[in-house]
Amino acid sequence: MRTLEKRQRLSRRGFLAGSGMTALGTVALSAGATLFDPKGAWALSVTALKPETMATLIQMARDIYPHDRLTDAFYAKAVASYDTDAAKDPKLKALIETGVAEVDRAARARGPKRYVDLKAATDRVAVLHVVEGGALFTKLRAGLVTGLYNQPEVWAKFGYEGPSAPEGGYLYRGFDDIDWLPAV
Repeated sequence: MRTLEKRQRLSRRGFLAGSGMTALGTVALSAGATLFDPKGAWALSVTALKPETMATLIQMARDIYPHDRLTDAFYAKAVASYDTDAAKDPKLKALIETGVAEVDRAARARGPKRYVDLKAATDRVAVLHVVEGGALFTKLRAGLVTGLYNQPEVWAKFGYEGPSAPEGGYLYRGFDDIDWLPAV
């Protein structure tokens, strides 16, 4: 006699494919939401901001500091602190939510309902030029300098070996390892 298993097996790939997600999808959970990237295999827990807002912040981060070497996971990690800070500061939460609404309004002038739905990078950059004087853009651009470039995983992508102070400084580590300069 053959016994059949009554539960359906669903792989991660099957779940993501069947959920109808676009570039960045969201799934609601009991304590908030989680932002999934089906292509990059990463997830970001969102508690204070709307998942759509976080998706817009990630795309804005990619467009403000574009690097083909970096996946969206690095940009998601860079903007994750905005969700954490928005949970503690209602003024910041309002600034981010209204700022993203403004960005989406500027995107509507080019066709789609939301900034993240703009396919061409030139269209997204044009929208950023419209909002570049706003409080959200200024805050995001300033925060991304440290949020994105202070990740040791990002350093490796650009060939930076990390700080030299723990190794005795550059005099003893890397001061004379220039192999691309001809010897005199």
